[in-house]
Amino acid sequence: MTRVLVVEDDPNIGRLLQRTLTDRGDVVSLARTGADGLTAAIGEQPEIVLLDLGLPDLSGLQVLSMLRAVSSVPVIVVTAQDDDKTVVQALDSGADDYLVKPFASEQLGARIRAVLRRAGASAEPGASLVIGGLSINPANREAELDGVALELTRKEFDLLWTLASRAGEVVTKHELLAEVWHQPYGGGDRTVDVHLSWLRRKLGETAAEPRYLQTVRGVGLKLVAPEPEA
Repeated sequence: MTRVLVVEDDPNIGRLLQRTLTDRGDVVSLARTGADGLTAAIGEQPEIVLLDLGLPDLSGLQVLSMLRAVSSVPVIVVTAQDDDKTVVQALDSGADDYLVKPFASEQLGARIRAVLRRAGASAEPGASLVIGGLSINPANREAELDGVALELTRKEFDLLWTLASRAGEVVTKHELLAEVWHQPYGGGDRTVDVHLSWLRRKLGETAAEPRYLQTVRGVGLKLVAPEPEA
């Protein structure tokens, strides 16, 4: 269960987001102006904020800048504005992610999980994940396999961390595209396949003979500890 604040002036979109998130098991608060959103963000201490840019009193970018002056709460900008300039301004102003309307509810859920994981990794710099002989430290972005450091690119590490933080859970390629590459659903599977191939090689395995990265045909893949050798 996640405490979510939605700052959205359109009542129909606000109710839709509230229903979508409530169905996920989240607790949702709604604010329809920038001023009310700031008050709620400070007073209610949500775990994440979904912020529209087209608000009636303040621009979403103003709200974001004012919020960043007093809080580090994760913020996902949710807007119909998709021009590069606005995206850059939002991210430079402190947004953790940027989602363009319309979008699938599954994509929103994936973005929220990814942002909360990154926030959790930042808040707990000493927390590492250990799965079999694999050890991953998100704070310094280092990984080891059987005590030997892995030389991973940025995307390879992000891919490994995303799978490891959901160890044992099947993750679809669409979810990986959303969480690791921040790409909308549809297309791009080849990007995932190529990076998975590189990551498997560094983990000392192949798709035909997997150890940690197990493919679930037609669904996705999951990261698990390898079976002990007989």
